[in-house]
Parts: sequence; C-alpha cells; structure tokens
Amino acid sequence: MSDIEKAARDAVEAADNTDLTRQIAAILAAQQLLNSQQQAVQPLAHRQEFDATKWLVIGGVVVGGVVAVTALAMAAALLAVAVAVGGVCATTCLLILRSVWRDIQKGR
Repeated sequence: MSDIEKAARDAVEAADNTDLTRQIAAILAAQQLLNSQQQAVQPLAHRQEFDATKWLVIGGVVVGGVVAVTALAMAAALLAVAVAVGGVCATTCLLILRSVWRDIQKGR
C-alpha cells in the first residue's frame, strides 16, 4: 500500500469522523433545546405568602408554654418553702414538748 493510498484512506476516515461529530453535536443541541422547552412548560412552584396570623399563633403558644412552665416552677418552689417551714415548726414543737416532758418527769 502506497503513501498516497494510505493518505486517501485517512482522508476518507477523517471525513466520516467529521460527519459523525456533526451528527453528535446536532443531537446534543436538539436534546438541550428539548430540555429547555420542557423546563419552561413546567409550572412554577407556588410560593406561600407571609401569614402573620400563623406566626402570632406560634408565638402565643411558645409564650404560653414558657408561662406555664414558669408557673409550675414557682408553684414547686412555693411548695418546697412550705414543706421547709412546716419541718422547722414541727421540729421546734417537738423540742419544746420534749423539754416540757423532761420537766414533768423531774417533778418541777
């Protein structure tokens, strides 16, 4: 096979590759065009408007929960103070009664 025949065969193959490359480029361009048209047809997502009532309700629930927890904590603290005062009073009463009982036992 001579150099001229080899060059001719390479030229034919290059021409075939060029045609194939053009066809691939055309197919890709068509797919991109089809995709852009499909995206344009799809409806846009519905965006919700700002709803002040919803946020006021959420804020009210949160504040109400905080107030309820605070009220329960205050009630628990008041109960603890009441138990402590009752314990001190009971202890004082028992000490006084014991002292009186000892005095009675000694005969005073």
